[in-house]
Amino acid sequence: MVSLRPLTASDYPAVHSWAQLPEVCRFQTWGPNTLAESQSFTTIAARAWAQTPQTRFPYAVKAAGHTVGTAELKLRDPHQAEISYLIHPAHQGQGLATAAATRLLNLAFHTFGRHRVYATCDPRNAASARVLTKLGMTHEGRLRETLLLRDGWRDSDLYAILTHEWPART
Repeated sequence: MVSLRPLTASDYPAVHSWAQLPEVCRFQTWGPNTLAESQSFTTIAARAWAQTPQTRFPYAVKAAGHTVGTAELKLRDPHQAEISYLIHPAHQGQGLATAAATRLLNLAFHTFGRHRVYATCDPRNAASARVLTKLGMTHEGRLRETLLLRDGWRDSDLYAILTHEWPART
């Protein structure tokens, strides 16, 4: 069973357990993190819960009583939102990312009334692409050289789902 709860500054040890791993950061612009960088991330993310208006919703992903990842919903404009997720490698392949992202999509569509929700992933990240496809998101295309990573420019695959496509999937 997966649950989401607001990410707090005190979540930094759990976040650091994966944010320090090179394999976790391979497709990201950040990391591997130092402990101080993980603390900074959780402190800044936790502050999002006090912002008015709130447009960023960072969550801790909990499974079996432990924080095993993060998931985030960002309200981009009155009609769109973006989702992202990250699960510790020791807990990947168990459907946790799909379950967490499902909760984010429900929030986006049913709580915040968004029309379209999108996500991006590195084209080399086949596991993340599978999650997005399992959610019923459509691969809309490839954005070329969107991020500069340690190994060069990264393309981003864009996936999205519309509100009228989601109710059948819940």
